[in-house]
Order: sequence, then C-alpha cells, then structure tokens
Amino acid sequence: MSMTDPIADLLTRIRNAVRADHESVEIPGSKLKESVVGILKSQGYIKGYDVEPGPTGQTRITVALKPPQDGKLVLSGLRRVSKPGLRVYVDKESVPKVLNGMGIAILTTSRGVVTDDEARSLGVGGEVLCEIW
Repeated sequence: MSMTDPIADLLTRIRNAVRADHESVEIPGSKLKESVVGILKSQGYIKGYDVEPGPTGQTRITVALKPPQDGKLVLSGLRRVSKPGLRVYVDKESVPKVLNGMGIAILTTSRGVVTDDEARSLGVGGEVLCEIW
C-alpha cells in the first residue's frame, strides 16, 4: 500500500507509542526515516533504533523509546511542518528555532538531513521536515 506522507506516519507512530507508554515501536524503513530517527537518537529523544530487513524485502526500523522521567514525557511534541501539499523551505538566515532552542527542527538540505543548529553552523537552508520538543 502506498503512503502519501511517510514522515508524518513516522512521527504519528512514535507519538502514539510514547503516549501509550510502549517500550518500542516498529516502522517501515527508508533512508530518510533512518536519518530522522538517527537525529532523534543523537539528540537524546530516544534510546536507540535498529534497522532489520522485513519479510517483504523492505527494511523495518525498531525504535526503542525512553520511559517518562520524573512524570514528564521525553518526547512531548512532534509536529510535521512541510507537507506534501505545502512544502516549507527556509534560507540560511531564517532557519527556525523551536521553543527558543528548547526543541529542534529537522531539515533536509543539500548536506543531508540535519538539525536546525547544524544547518545554521553549515550556513545552509532547506526544507523543514518537522519540529521536535
């Protein structure tokens, strides 16, 4: 079955699993999704992830989620910014800050998939995929 917005599906699966207090969630894989999940891991929002071949040949990404700490969710918000019907691009001067630096924006640029801080330091703009806080 084809999916029109795989990044929104990734974010929704993670959001639902966090709110349902699951330990992990399984997601159909792609290189873009691996990059986004890799950023979530490097920024400390998830414990880790594992990429495995699926039964039909498509990879599966298993994301290990962090449990709530002191009664607060580690991932309290995930929002898709650029959608298939309305792409959102920014130049290097207008890379967004999420909650004044308390969250991250994930961008896809000519240098790959990066966070908002990395995009500013590289001096590149791109498509804003999502915001995480």
